[in-house]
Amino acid sequence: MSTFLRTTADLGPDTAPQTTSETAPAATLLLAHGAGAPMDSPFMNRLAAALSKNNIAIARFEFAYMAGRRSGGSKRPPPRADKLVSEFQKALQTLMGETEGPLLVGGKSMGGRVAAMLAGGSSLPGRVKGVCCFGYPFHPDGKSEAEWRLAPLQDAKRPVLILQGDRDPFGSRAELEAVTMADHVRLAWLEDGNHDFGPRGKSPATLDGNITAAAEAAAAFATEL
Repeated sequence: MSTFLRTTADLGPDTAPQTTSETAPAATLLLAHGAGAPMDSPFMNRLAAALSKNNIAIARFEFAYMAGRRSGGSKRPPPRADKLVSEFQKALQTLMGETEGPLLVGGKSMGGRVAAMLAGGSSLPGRVKGVCCFGYPFHPDGKSEAEWRLAPLQDAKRPVLILQGDRDPFGSRAELEAVTMADHVRLAWLEDGNHDFGPRGKSPATLDGNITAAAEAAAAFATEL
């Protein structure tokens, strides 16, 4: 069972991250959820399991607006991404007190965007070696004509790895061919994947295969760092 961190006042007493390896993990990843699904959504569970199998220890947490839904709170939309950076930072501080070794920050969609924003701050701890974004929301869903959210990636003071489905409506491979990224940002494409990495039925790719590929790429990234 995965170990969870929450950024609300009821931080769980057990904050040790999960890994399935008997050796020391390559890194511990503090993994944030996306805008509309909790930290233990099916996607997050599958991704965390795949990362753990690839020797990345995982700690997950929820932003306060999402944690509030568990206690009967309203399903209000999330705050602006920049308003969530301080919550991510608090979760990171808690994790640093419970673990040793290198750390990564990252998340699904909005969670990855907030992690990149955190990585652009001047007070980022040296133990944080990189950022992993799983399905980065380059622009609003299907609206490539809107303003693109490139600044968090360009401004990050750590290497950034983006795991992106070929067909992601928040930034597809075809759309990104015309975009020049900073040298510290790299993209790894997941075959025929949508925002949750799922391919179409006619594709030879599979959801499990794409999640595994994302986890393997993240593990290689951690080892390089």
